[in-house]
Amino acid sequence: MRSIKDIGRIDDIHKQRNFLQLEGTLGIGHTRWATHGGVTAKNAHPHTDCSMKIFVIHNGVIENFDSLKSELAKKGHKFTSETDTELVAHLIEEEWKAGKDFGKAFALAIGKLSGSWSLLAMAEGEKAIHLSRNGPPLVIGIGKGEMFCASDVPALLEYTKKAVYIEDGDRAELTRGGWKVFGKGGKNAKRKVHVITWSASMAEKDGYPHFMLKEIFESQTKIREALSADVKGAVSLLRGEKRATVIACGTSYYAGLVFKALLQGKLRMNCDVIYGSEFPYLRTGKERAVVAISQSGETADTLSAVRLAKKSGAKIVAITNAVGSSLYREADKKVIIGAGPEIAVVATKSYTCTLAVLAKIALLIAGEGKKMTELALLSDEIEKLLSRASEIEKIASELSKYRDFFFIGRSLSYPSALEGALKLKEITYLHAEAYPAGELKHGPLSLLEKGVAVISLAPSGETFAKTLSNMQECRARNATLVVLSDKEEAISKATYSFRMPKMDPLAIPILYAIPLQLLAYYMAVGMKKDPDKPRNLAKSVTVE
Repeated sequence: MRSIKDIGRIDDIHKQRNFLQLEGTLGIGHTRWATHGGVTAKNAHPHTDCSMKIFVIHNGVIENFDSLKSELAKKGHKFTSETDTELVAHLIEEEWKAGKDFGKAFALAIGKLSGSWSLLAMAEGEKAIHLSRNGPPLVIGIGKGEMFCASDVPALLEYTKKAVYIEDGDRAELTRGGWKVFGKGGKNAKRKVHVITWSASMAEKDGYPHFMLKEIFESQTKIREALSADVKGAVSLLRGEKRATVIACGTSYYAGLVFKALLQGKLRMNCDVIYGSEFPYLRTGKERAVVAISQSGETADTLSAVRLAKKSGAKIVAITNAVGSSLYREADKKVIIGAGPEIAVVATKSYTCTLAVLAKIALLIAGEGKKMTELALLSDEIEKLLSRASEIEKIASELSKYRDFFFIGRSLSYPSALEGALKLKEITYLHAEAYPAGELKHGPLSLLEKGVAVISLAPSGETFAKTLSNMQECRARNATLVVLSDKEEAISKATYSFRMPKMDPLAIPILYAIPLQLLAYYMAVGMKKDPDKPRNLAKSVTVE
């Protein structure tokens, strides 16, 4: 058996080390940043045991790492890395050298772990790859005379469209000719084979320089699919409820804030929006209708919160982009947003599609289905905005010299301000914050001065006059003012501006997301950052 590993991007390592020199019928590989120890070649995956015959790769965190490592060290095991993953190979080695067959040794080793993991292991002389899942996702791909495994479906699309989602507590065994899944207790378990409708070409760049830009441009067509999503189950579950609870993280949390504004504004339905990671401390135990939002359907914090809510009797509506994902399977009602594969780490089209689905649900609960005609115009309006991307690129080139950014908005524009700030932080690594515009005078104004940029979202409507007043406050403190608005009165106050179309308030969060995503993208590219793979971030956050 041979192992090639190093630090850096895959293409760069391949140029230096040539992965194609590896030969054989079984193989595992992995890319991840270090959760234990520094970013070094020794800490890179795969990891092996003392005999160098067992190889392991791992997503997640082994929480009882220290105690297990100490026990193994007392038995004479020598460790070559600082990782928690390596100890798994040594645990398997202990059982294997005691005479257990490899599958049994793997199962016994896994039984000693606490924490979160998706693990793959293989050994010299064995003809199978062994899998285990406890939290982070694992997907089996069924090929013709060959089998695959990955953490997400897009990695499999080039080879197969048949996927089996491994559930929490499952172990599995892959051989060239087939697969077996063992549920809790080690008994054979049946798992559904899902046929993936995405094609491999959908996950390619199609001539765009980055996936992020391609996916922003795909918002125009994908918004139609989102608006045609089947939301009947979600509507029936939520209709008649007096209170809803939204659980989400990151960008999905901001989509939840939009949903809250729609429910409370149209239905006077009380709605709490809670970060998945905070739900265990804020829950009342009386939550009855929970809307869980996760693009991947595998967000660990959100899944953990959903399971807690279910234990208290809550019914779950899943808003996700992944059929068959963990959240999809946990939910009582499911809504697929229809964004298709999203490869860039940051959410773009999945965010706008989620907003469209949530707006549709709110309208139908409120009995205002006729207003869907307003949302039907979104595709054309997004196309017009995207045709003017060069205007945003010019603004981005001017803003690249700034290091501090404040995004402001009111009502439905406030979640958009949060999303704009997050996108900028994620891929440019610059300081950016977002506030309801009226909150500036409650502290943040002290930070405004020359060299600070304020991005103001100022659509016409009931919030416009007060937002305009807040913009004047920023100008008076010599901040550079960037304005997105459909009103000349606001644009005339700006240092830099981008004219927006006048639309129904429902459309504001979706339309204003487009130029904000483009702004972050062009700034990152101008600063020589990779917008598809921002440092320290992963597409699916699968650990708590």
